[in-house]
Amino acid sequence: MKKQKSKIEISVELDENKIPEKILWSASDAGIKDHETKAAFLSVWDSKRKESLRIDLWTKDMPLDEMKIFFHQILSSMATTFNRATQDEKMSQTMLDFCDYFAEKLELKK
Repeated sequence: MKKQKSKIEISVELDENKIPEKILWSASDAGIKDHETKAAFLSVWDSKRKESLRIDLWTKDMPLDEMKIFFHQILSSMATTFNRATQDEKMSQTMLDFCDYFAEKLELKK
């Protein structure tokens, strides 16, 4: 049986100081090709070293207000994913409570 593969790519155009000017991403399964984005955070787990490896990128024209919303959404999704992965509802709810606090302090919720 042939194994199915999915490919996700991130391309970054840099200025002369190696600061991202443009970020494009593609996902073969979703039919997305060279879709522009202002920010991308990617984490992978190195099980041999027992540590996460991260790539955090954002373009120099990423608006600050959108970065705050982006962080809030990432934190909220991490709490939901943590619950799915561990079934630790108490800690997941604690994380979501922090997300509410985060949004309140940054005045994200109208």
